Amino acid sequence: MSRRRQIYEGKAKILYEGPEPGTLIQYFKDDATAFNAQKKGTIAGKGVLNNRISEHIFTLLAGIGIPTHFIRRLNMREQLIRQVEIVPIEVVVRNVAAGTLSKRLGIEEGTQLPRTIIEYYYKDDALGDPLIADEHIACFGWATQEEMNDIADMAVRVNDFMCGLFAAIGIRLVDFKLEFGRIWENEYSRVILADEISPDGCRLWDMTTNEKLDKDRFRRDLGGEAEAYQEVARRLGLLPEGEANSVLDLEKHRQKRGK
Repeated sequence: MSRRRQIYEGKAKILYEGPEPGTLIQYFKDDATAFNAQKKGTIAGKGVLNNRISEHIFTLLAGIGIPTHFIRRLNMREQLIRQVEIVPIEVVVRNVAAGTLSKRLGIEEGTQLPRTIIEYYYKDDALGDPLIADEHIACFGWATQEEMNDIADMAVRVNDFMCGLFAAIGIRLVDFKLEFGRIWENEYSRVILADEISPDGCRLWDMTTNEKLDKDRFRRDLGGEAEAYQEVARRLGLLPEGEANSVLDLEKHRQKRGK
């Protein structure tokens, strides 16, 4: 078997050359980072779970007409995706005050926002992915106004769908990150949803207990990261009850830690 050519390695994924022109293979790692990679670690099995969860959500989003880069899952850690030109903007959709929004504006974490907020951040690790405004995007040509209109429209539709999806399984969608990329058809380009949607890039709280079921468990040294990711997968129906390597619930995790 010939060695695959690596195209890019990020904090959570590796991209390899795909089997056909215009495709890539996206490999999900177990590596975990926080605070712009100042904190590093590993969450056992995270790559497998994120691959399954992202596949599931992207497939559902395609079913409601959201164009995405996802083609199909190849194995436990890899999926085949369309190659895109990444728009250098992270889109953060917020329904509940948490994280940097709470710190910036002094709003108590967990406060329901009067309306959903969409924020834009410039993708640059060296700068710490700074918060930017529409004017910055237009001034520096990071995306056209038409592209930003499409991105905002898709972000709202994704949020509406995912809020319902997670509420149905007892999870509150606090906020989440999206990335978009351009695909070219002759001289014409359009933006589609790219990257992944998983507990790595979403804040997911249990609706009854406010238990965090996402990467904040790693950021805040809460422990039980693998169990939290498994719980999200289980509720989505991706880890059936009684399966080998069954989900460890967070209550058992706390008891083991003596808390």
